[in-house]
Amino acid sequence: MKVLLTGGAGYIGSHTCIELIKAGHTPIIADNFDNSCPEVLNRIKEITGQEVRLYELDVCDGEAVDRMFVENDFDAVIHFAGLKAVGESCAVPLRYYRNNLDSTLTLLEVMKKYGVQNFVFSSSATVYGVPERVPLVEGMPTGCTNPYGWTKLMNEQILTDASAADSGLSVVLLRYFNPIGAHESGRIGEDPNGIPNNLMPYITQVAAGKLKELGVFGNDYPTHDGTGVRDYIHVVDLAVAHVKAIDYAAAHKGTEIFNIGTGTGYSVLDIVNTFMRVNDLVIPYSIKPRRPGDIAECYADPSKAAEVLGWKAERGLEEMCRDSWNWQSHNKNGYK
Repeated sequence: MKVLLTGGAGYIGSHTCIELIKAGHTPIIADNFDNSCPEVLNRIKEITGQEVRLYELDVCDGEAVDRMFVENDFDAVIHFAGLKAVGESCAVPLRYYRNNLDSTLTLLEVMKKYGVQNFVFSSSATVYGVPERVPLVEGMPTGCTNPYGWTKLMNEQILTDASAADSGLSVVLLRYFNPIGAHESGRIGEDPNGIPNNLMPYITQVAAGKLKELGVFGNDYPTHDGTGVRDYIHVVDLAVAHVKAIDYAAAHKGTEIFNIGTGTGYSVLDIVNTFMRVNDLVIPYSIKPRRPGDIAECYADPSKAAEVLGWKAERGLEEMCRDSWNWQSHNKNGYK
């Protein structure tokens, strides 16, 4: 299939691009490089031996998206493009709502015009809000604690309504948990702008000497070591889930939702200690106050993805930590 990857030069999109090529598909990337780097295209070619066509554009720009669809006979769209920082979304909510919702609406309108009927959406476990229990299953109540999360949940509703109104449209909603790790080659990985918002790039930048120490926010949660527990998934496993999702979308109509996680919760200190052990490094850290809105535990029940998509995570925490450092240690300044 010819697959459009919006935001395909980003962390998850670039890894998915490689897995699509490995599976025999033809990915085409649309990206405005707001939170990514053009160098990733060279790295993808280096890894796969294939040059990937790029459109540098904003997916909210309907005319630019229309021209792209005129030039390509797409079979499916995987929609990664979007603003993604929780804290920033609270500071500038209108920017998040405008960008993250407009991009989806634009894609749906242009897809309908050109008869493209398969859509995979990059959603998030944030749509579960503050859950009453774990593990999280797809049928649990949803609700959000920040504008970023609400844009994900609103997009899920938009896509669900669109597929209900159009019997030809197939939508797969993938609710990611916490992707970490990098491609085993060490040539592509997570390259955040500024101080990282997520745990693993923070750890790797401390290890690389770019940051002085890791801040651990809260050690008094009701967990086995007092630090917050999350479901961390290797980014390559997550990428493979997208390949399974477009195959599923091509064979089924309507909307399906899948949790994409390992089903195992690891604490912040589990991650830090495993990273230090497998990479033979010391990570200095200090305990900070809890952050508002953080919850004690969040991990998936991924059994639906196993049963329906035939997908399950294959890489463990040691591989996640080893591959993260392999990327950072060989790319101290990311793609720059």
